Amino acid sequence: MTWIIDGHEDLAYNAVVLRRDLTQPVSRIRVVEGEQPAHGDGVATLSLPALRAADVRVVLATLFATPARAAKHGQPGYRTPEEAYRQATDQLDYYHRLHDAREATLIRTRQQLEAVIAGNAPLPGLIILMEGADPLRAPDDLAEFVEKGVRIVGPAWHGTRYAGGTGEPGPLTPAGHDLLREMARLGVALDLSHLADEACAQALNTFPGRVVATHANSRSLVPGERQLPDNVVRIIAERDGMIGLVCYNRFIRPGWTEAQGKEAVSLDDLVRHARYYAGLVGARHVALGSDLDGGLGRDDIPRELDSAVDLPRLAGALETGGFAPDDVDAILHGNWQRVLREILPDSETI
Repeated sequence: MTWIIDGHEDLAYNAVVLRRDLTQPVSRIRVVEGEQPAHGDGVATLSLPALRAADVRVVLATLFATPARAAKHGQPGYRTPEEAYRQATDQLDYYHRLHDAREATLIRTRQQLEAVIAGNAPLPGLIILMEGADPLRAPDDLAEFVEKGVRIVGPAWHGTRYAGGTGEPGPLTPAGHDLLREMARLGVALDLSHLADEACAQALNTFPGRVVATHANSRSLVPGERQLPDNVVRIIAERDGMIGLVCYNRFIRPGWTEAQGKEAVSLDDLVRHARYYAGLVGARHVALGSDLDGGLGRDDIPRELDSAVDLPRLAGALETGGFAPDDVDAILHGNWQRVLREILPDSETI
């Protein structure tokens, strides 16, 4: 079984906002929550024991603050930059507590990455990704978050004070341009996922650093602003970046609805996106960004996946879909490993 790097998981959101005990097996979380969890984010699929069982050695673990206009079922949502900042710092503190308890390893440097991959540190290793930049009260807050482990920032989720985003189109704001300059100065990578097309084009024209799309399927296969258009895919590849395949059925098969059920979508459908990207720019730029438990649950992911334990099944689907063994390994870990080695600094000094 090949080991895995997952480019997008909302671990802290699940623990801090949904109050799931991620140190427990997924089966235990489901018993506690019942068949229809009151928080409305679906049946759990993610926990630390599940990741270890699947040999997921590294996760790009998010800081995700929820805007009040998108909060569900009484969940806390931010209305001010200060409230967003507090949500993100609470989640960042959670990752540090996991590290201190040796439930996971906070990865800040290349050396720490290699130690985790080699099995010389507690699994999984966590590289911190900020999804939506509103927790930065001003761009100069970024240095504080980098000091505490943030290595990648996606300026948007919906629209933010920094950029237009999913469902709320628009350009980079003046603060967004300032943020990209600060990210470049600090060596922070840019996640294009969720950026509105206008903001994405501006970012690609002005940001000189590493660019990735941690969780984004192909717009050519599934129409919609949330997916990546071919021109952006090509630019990511030209800059030797990475695109993570998302395990959300709505982003895998066009027209899928919850009424159709998870049985309507298979891992073969997800591999179609991998094949499309590989045909367009090469398998070198394709990876995994599952987004498990990112506001979706067991019933929103392909039929072969009940929980994160089943992520290794993607290897067989990739092989059946025509990928050579070396490319399967590259998609499941090697491609992210290469890019993360370049994103991470030699030391923790900024």
